[in-house]
Amino acid sequence: MNGAQDIGGQMGFGPVNPEKDEPYFHASWEKRALGLTLAAGGMGHWNIDESRHARESLHPADYYSSSYYEIWTKALEVLLQRHGFITPEELKQGRSLGKGAEPKRVLKAENVAAALAKGGPCDRPVEQAPLFKAGDRVRTRNFNPETHTRLPRYARGKVGFVEAVRDGFVFPDSNAHGLGENPQYVYTVVFHGPEIWGEGADPTLTLSIDAWESYLELA
Repeated sequence: MNGAQDIGGQMGFGPVNPEKDEPYFHASWEKRALGLTLAAGGMGHWNIDESRHARESLHPADYYSSSYYEIWTKALEVLLQRHGFITPEELKQGRSLGKGAEPKRVLKAENVAAALAKGGPCDRPVEQAPLFKAGDRVRTRNFNPETHTRLPRYARGKVGFVEAVRDGFVFPDSNAHGLGENPQYVYTVVFHGPEIWGEGADPTLTLSIDAWESYLELA
């Protein structure tokens, strides 16, 4: 979807100002926000793509006025309600009012380090051969889905070339909505500056994205 997070290439948001020696957390509650999100995700009722979609589905006014971890907590509230762990009234009152859904599993404190070290690999085997090869001239699809996608707006309907063929990976567009992992090959696609930024762009600049196979067609 064209959510509030998809602002690449748009004007009016000001410069990016990296914070020198930026700490991992700016406030103690942010640690708890991270811990709650990881523990809730560890229950096994949603995947990383559904979690991302919950964040990008926040209203733009809410998204832009929220800090990084505020976005995480607001999305977590959406997920917990969607999967029956809490109700809107419980969220409003800040306490349990009845029995909710049972978690599939519980991430215990003694298992956190091992779970984080293991991560959540999303590479998967793909039976068929890749449709494209390095050097192919390709065009990205020009679409505006209401559902989750990892193809940014600024790179839709653009012509570039395949720099590298990667392995198969879970397709986030379906995985975010419980429609299966449907792994596809991922390609590194390179675009010249004027193709992305238009007339007047520096022709010596290039930009690359990693694109799932179904995002592409031969140009």
